[in-house]
Amino acid sequence: MVLPVKVSVSGASHLAHTCDLTCLGARLGGLHIELKKGETVSLHRGPKKANFKVIWVQQLGTNEIHVGLQALTRQHNFWGIELSESAPETKSNVDAVMAFAAKKP
Repeated sequence: MVLPVKVSVSGASHLAHTCDLTCLGARLGGLHIELKKGETVSLHRGPKKANFKVIWVQQLGTNEIHVGLQALTRQHNFWGIELSESAPETKSNVDAVMAFAAKKP
């Protein structure tokens, strides 16, 4: 699901969008700034704000970066949609997708 977000890092804000969402994190696209693995960023969705850790970074082109983010604290309805982790395989599926996306071609 594509949702607009504001990414705050080092005192500056940048616009981006979600590509994939889970209750544990997200993949963001449309970034035009360089982020580093392990860095903490703040995401803003309307009045809501949460901190996330950069798990992986992938340069897609000269002007676009995708990042995988993991929530530092459990977020309840941060995205404004219901994301369930009721299925026991959800966390392992998310981990597998994040690991696959982090691999360099």
